[in-house]
Amino acid sequence: MKESTFRGKTLEELKQLDTREFAKFLKSRQRRAVLRQFDKIEKFAARCEKNYKKGKTIRTHLRALIIVPRMVDLTINVYNGKEFVPVKIILEMLGHRLGEFSVTRAKVQHGAPGIGATRSSAALSVK
Repeated sequence: MKESTFRGKTLEELKQLDTREFAKFLKSRQRRAVLRQFDKIEKFAARCEKNYKKGKTIRTHLRALIIVPRMVDLTINVYNGKEFVPVKIILEMLGHRLGEFSVTRAKVQHGAPGIGATRSSAALSVK
């Protein structure tokens, strides 16, 4: 079986890298975001590891946070504006933002039209 890699590096090699070193393997927009959010990413990753070891669920509103190797194999509940959606972090998610995996818009399910929905039904009595 072929071992999964990210830009030629295995997960073990990536986990040994510092977050700023990992940023060198990202595309420019993600690299810039990681370097700007470095402190926030470090605090969040440390909190995730600590809470995950205790068995607590990890909940966050930080949808713009870039996923780094320290977060791989964790399940993080990301807020989508209504509820917390569990997101299992895998190797292919590195460099993406947490919010990309917690969809904010639900598929619209239309029911039958009510009275007044069309011009012909507007003339009917409400009884």
